[in-house]
Amino acid sequence: MTPSLLYCDNAVRAGQLIDNYFTYIEGEYHIEQKPVKVTKDHVETVDQKVWDRPPEPATISGLAFYLGFNSRDELEAYRRAGPFAKALNRAVLRIEASYEAALHQNATGAMFALKSIGWNEKPPEPVNSNDNNNTLKVEIINTGPPPAGNEKDVPL
Repeated sequence: MTPSLLYCDNAVRAGQLIDNYFTYIEGEYHIEQKPVKVTKDHVETVDQKVWDRPPEPATISGLAFYLGFNSRDELEAYRRAGPFAKALNRAVLRIEASYEAALHQNATGAMFALKSIGWNEKPPEPVNSNDNNNTLKVEIINTGPPPAGNEKDVPL
């Protein structure tokens, strides 16, 4: 069973649990010797990395799951008021940084992830407090002859 941040009793242990998540997602592998034929009579070996558990990307949901939260909402509530909120906020910032770095490789997925955590494409427009008049004034100007009611009213 994964240790839960909810039952953690000190900041050092909370930091270790969060660091363990980032170590966990790196995956696990072992090295095997793979034979490579150099010549007809001579065979050499090279080291080959074999994944026992492949690496996975850092995600906020993955962090929440690993730390023992039941939902992202629980994680967000803990980030606002939990005793180790500072450490958890840094972990989420680390995940956001990985999303930003991914913008250089696959922009679409990273943009979606960043937007889902509150990022915007454009900065918010400043609100001008001096402009209190929100009335739109429209003036209709008639130009040319009035429209005809039927074909008989049109002069040829």
